[in-house]
Amino acid sequence: MLQRGDLRQPDAGGDRDDQCKAEGDRRTMGRHLAVNTCRLDSFEGLHQAIQGSHVDVMQLGRGKFRGSLSHVGIGDFSLSIGSFSVGVRTQRVPTDDKLVVGMLLDAEDRVTHWSFDMRPADVLVMPPCTEHDGIFHGAAAYAAIRLDLAEITSLFGGEARLSDPAAWLEKNRFRADPSIGAAARQRLPLIVARLARQQSGMSDAVADFWKRSIVDAMTGTIVHSLPPDSRGPLPAASQLVGKVGDYLDAAGLRPVHISEICAQLNVSRRSLHRAFYDVLGMGPITFLRHKRLCAIHSVLRDSNPATVTVAQVAIQHGFIELGRFSHYYHSLFGEYPSQTLGAHPPAGHAQTDRRHLAVRVRSLPRA
Repeated sequence: MLQRGDLRQPDAGGDRDDQCKAEGDRRTMGRHLAVNTCRLDSFEGLHQAIQGSHVDVMQLGRGKFRGSLSHVGIGDFSLSIGSFSVGVRTQRVPTDDKLVVGMLLDAEDRVTHWSFDMRPADVLVMPPCTEHDGIFHGAAAYAAIRLDLAEITSLFGGEARLSDPAAWLEKNRFRADPSIGAAARQRLPLIVARLARQQSGMSDAVADFWKRSIVDAMTGTIVHSLPPDSRGPLPAASQLVGKVGDYLDAAGLRPVHISEICAQLNVSRRSLHRAFYDVLGMGPITFLRHKRLCAIHSVLRDSNPATVTVAQVAIQHGFIELGRFSHYYHSLFGEYPSQTLGAHPPAGHAQTDRRHLAVRVRSLPRA
């Protein structure tokens, strides 16, 4: 539980006390991704609580206001994470034509949005051009994504009830699934912190992977709440797994998120999960993780430790928590990434540099 004065989220820009300025602490990764983080010393800083959307704010609780605010921008899509030390009222004006999905990360006291009582990890849907009224009776932390309805079909393709933009036009509150909500509350601030520290440029493909990962964390509770898929018979499990393999081969040098596969093959996650367990004895997320780990292994063994780091290669292949990544890697290969790095430089060729951190993997070794 949050304690007053202990509201700091993982710092994406170092240990600083400077206030938000016009630029803030803005780091841009190529043309694709930008991270902005700052400290707040008054409630006015929360006018930009959701990047791209104006929010009217009034302080309700007594005491000096302290807080922090971070934004991740990927094109027109944004993730905002904020925290504050006293109670406030927030009102979103109805002129914003984008969809906002919010999550309460933590709260010291009661929180309401419209008539919904919110608990930590609950998810709130704020449709476009809709007024919003939120009351925080004490210190709290939140996360929110803002996106265009036109992106819904590509982000949720395969989930018939969510891929229709009309499904997002009503106010709604989803109670947190205990396991999914807890994981998301930890993962979202870590994504912000790690992306802010990523100094090298990101390709469109890698930035899209992280956008999908953020959406996945924010909406996992919504997807989990859906009833079983009832759209009729599925293709044979082996055929479906084969289509996934063909799609991954065509994707080549980039990480692929499970939501992208579901959208492209028009299949729900539950159906994909059943097919992978029937054929391979593992779920599709585990399969994709092994695929990325194999790609990383091939990159590391042929790379020069003087110019390539494990952290660089990991984030380019979709791993944000380096400790967990190292555990997965050691479990699969029996050695740590640092032991693989530079172990087998290719004979007669220059070692891999920072610009070539991806490799196509043609086969998946058994775990």
